[in-house]
Amino acid sequence: MVEVIAVEPVDGGWALRHASVDNAQLFASGAKAEDAARRLGARLSDAGEAAEIRIYLRDGSLAGRFLCSPDLRAAG
Repeated sequence: MVEVIAVEPVDGGWALRHASVDNAQLFASGAKAEDAARRLGARLSDAGEAAEIRIYLRDGSLAGRFLCSPDLRAAG
């Protein structure tokens, strides 16, 4: 199963959302939220989980997707 990590605009900043966490992490800038999302994606892939990072613009449109694939050679 692919873990979805979303970076979305909110009033006053940006939110990082992930299903395993009830409350979103809030950031003052989109760059900081995206950096945190990439670090989370890397940790998930290092743990053997596939992750997809979705970055949304202020208008709600999808700006980009990044895939973090686990290294299956290390898992075996």
